[in-house]
Amino acid sequence: MDYVELNIELKTLEPWRDILVSQLAEKGFESFVETKTGLQSYIPQKNFEDSMLVDLDHMEAIQKLETKVIQDQNWNATWEENFDPVLVEDQLAIIAPFHTGEFSQGTVITIQPQMSFGTGHHQTTWLASKRFFDLDLEGKRVLDMGTGTGILAILAEKLGAKEVFAPDIDEWSYNNAQENIALNNGKNIEVALGDDQLLKGRTFDVIVANINKNILLQHFANYAEVIVDEGTLLISGFFETDQADLIEAASKVGFIFEYIFTKDEWALIQFRMNKRT
Repeated sequence: MDYVELNIELKTLEPWRDILVSQLAEKGFESFVETKTGLQSYIPQKNFEDSMLVDLDHMEAIQKLETKVIQDQNWNATWEENFDPVLVEDQLAIIAPFHTGEFSQGTVITIQPQMSFGTGHHQTTWLASKRFFDLDLEGKRVLDMGTGTGILAILAEKLGAKEVFAPDIDEWSYNNAQENIALNNGKNIEVALGDDQLLKGRTFDVIVANINKNILLQHFANYAEVIVDEGTLLISGFFETDQADLIEAASKVGFIFEYIFTKDEWALIQFRMNKRT
């Protein structure tokens, strides 16, 4: 399959690069690589139309737009050339099968890279991965809502979770998560295709939801139904400026705000579920 590479040079990188990644993903772009000057994004040529670029938000932040076709035989080499290992301090290395050499991080996860959201390159996945190391996941039941590539589900199991449920509404993510779980010899992770309606009848000690603000607002009530008293909820996938709305909405269904962590204007919020009588 031939792909179209969209190369975007930005006048200012943040927060415009991440906003464009989100918007392009909605238009069907599948893969993203951060560059020194902006962003490279990829979409199958058969799905690309010039009109996709006409209504991009924040055009004033874009210095230059260029497209070119990458022939099928060059696609894997092009993607691998641009995919660097992701290092979460000295705790975690997220690598691809084609990476060689030794990594000093205590935990190593191998994934078949397809897109930057969920590979650890995005700030919110990095934040959630980092926070997992500060939680006690030993013997816990964990929900990785909107699992994407499955990284957080895999990490939860490696950190001692006895059960991990990893649903996603996207069929590509469902298939890729299963592939990555197999690469890491996952044994206690259940991947499912669907939304928060799949949670009915289940119970979790820890919930992580790295999605987006609007979906999180819709899901809070269901998360409250399936989490244990004093269970931990981690939410990410939104800008630091969205924290007030999310904290207010979560508190209405019994979640108690504990911490907020930020990276490059993106945020992760940790809540604890209040005791219920």
